[in-house]
Amino acid sequence: MITVAMITKDEERAVGEVVKNIRRVLPDAEILIVDSSADKTPEIARALGVRVIRQFPPQGYGTAMDLALRSASGDVVVTLDCDNTYPAEMIPAFARAITEEGYDLVDGSRLRSKPKAMPLVNFIGNKVFSLLASLLFFTHLTDLHSGMRAYRRSMIDALSFRAEGAALPVELLLKPLIRGYKLKVVYIDYRERLGAVKMKPLQTCWWTLKRIMGVRFGKRTEVESSE
Repeated sequence: MITVAMITKDEERAVGEVVKNIRRVLPDAEILIVDSSADKTPEIARALGVRVIRQFPPQGYGTAMDLALRSASGDVVVTLDCDNTYPAEMIPAFARAITEEGYDLVDGSRLRSKPKAMPLVNFIGNKVFSLLASLLFFTHLTDLHSGMRAYRRSMIDALSFRAEGAALPVELLLKPLIRGYKLKVVYIDYRERLGAVKMKPLQTCWWTLKRIMGVRFGKRTEVESSE
């Protein structure tokens, strides 16, 4: 089974469109959202057959994403943002890279070139952090913050992540890499979002640096060390 997991907070403008796009390309997938909305997002999602886990009051993106990944029923978990920025039509290819090609993690990179939908300052910040991580992890990395990825569920179960704080996608990419899991990078389109931007740039930058350094130079947990 494949689970498509999303984090939602006041996405009533986009959730219906995104769910329909997923159903169009992968009708048998489990669609799971961890929702912290004050609007009608969860009601719209449930009406479309989505499994909704409420996390209200909100506890932050990282906590919600960790819950989503560990609550998924599928052997493959594909994540994307619920704002219509990511190409749902690529989900089957991401899943096949796990189930048929033997990868453990597929990263949907938005940064082959600057996307029209991404502000220049965000693009520059992403490139700088990607360069830093590439140097520290001896791997060519292009997009540490992508919200569209595919994960082998057994890999998620084998690792622990620091859920609190911003920029969890950074750790979700780098920790499997340093543990020797097999990564594939797929370039994707990045589109104009539906709804308001929720990212806090300064907080995200600080946590990005913190997670890069923490994964590269931090100690393994006892659970992971005993694998």
